[in-house]
Amino acid sequence: MIPLRSPEQAARPTAIALGSFDGLHAGHRQVIAAVVERARAEPSPTQLVPTVVSFWPHPREVLFGEARLRLDLPAEKLELLEPLGIEQLVLVPFTPALAALSPALFVEQVLAQQLQARLVAVGENFRFGNGRSGDIDSLRSLCAERGIDVLVQPICTDSSGRLSSSRIRHALAAGDLQEAARLLGRPYRFGGRVVRGRGLGRELGWPTANLQVDGRKFLPQQGVYAAWVWLQGERLPAVMNLGPQPTVDPTAPSAVEVHLLGRRLELEGMELLVEPVALLRQQERFDNLEALVAQIGRDASRAEQLLASASGVGVGQAPADEGGDGPQQQNP
Repeated sequence: MIPLRSPEQAARPTAIALGSFDGLHAGHRQVIAAVVERARAEPSPTQLVPTVVSFWPHPREVLFGEARLRLDLPAEKLELLEPLGIEQLVLVPFTPALAALSPALFVEQVLAQQLQARLVAVGENFRFGNGRSGDIDSLRSLCAERGIDVLVQPICTDSSGRLSSSRIRHALAAGDLQEAARLLGRPYRFGGRVVRGRGLGRELGWPTANLQVDGRKFLPQQGVYAAWVWLQGERLPAVMNLGPQPTVDPTAPSAVEVHLLGRRLELEGMELLVEPVALLRQQERFDNLEALVAQIGRDASRAEQLLASASGVGVGQAPADEGGDGPQQQNP
């Protein structure tokens, strides 16, 4: 996998795709493709390192104290960038001092000195420098003074307008996984480590594995989902409950729980990759546990049908909802 580096550690000289690239949608990939193509065209003695440069944390977190959840965490982004021809991801620490830099100082200190950039590619709506005072024209001018070429890629659009990370977030927040996947150009996924729960799901007859997900990851709408789960490279059908447990424990915090359909595995400490496929229903409170268990059975049947249709083969049986079972899911 390609390396994640600080500006001081970056391999140089660089050809840079500069931006947040959260979600790596078609517009982002267009900027990245321009950098990779140009870097490969350079003669070997002055070979440029095709590089994505982003900021961490998000500037709005530092400037305004806003929590900004990411569609792609840095480790996830490494796996997505490598097939595109990028050789390193450089995260520039976003601090109040960096935010105070004028456009000229940003170009001089970060692009020219730290990264030894020879080429910078951005989208046409790129802004930079103190108060976002720098625009495409100033970037071109400042870079030209330092021998840095600038490539500006047009905004990528579809029938609904400009492709953006915000549109992807809106689709996920609505539980529309198909639209999110269309905008991303790939299925939406997230990972987590299985941690021990309270065993309530097992008591209900539907053991679940509790996932500890990075709190900086953007998750879809709360609810019950049919999902695929990857475990050590194997794709397994599952049902996921995302959110609180309004029937079993209304005071419990939101959680991510998955139940593998037709499999009995020891999961504690394992890393799972989850791909929600379809929202089965919203979270709801049932009058009693019997009603909850009955609904879980209906969720199981529907999830099995959906996933079997998606894969073209049968997937076994089972669902998951509330319960927060321990990681000894479905032990014989």
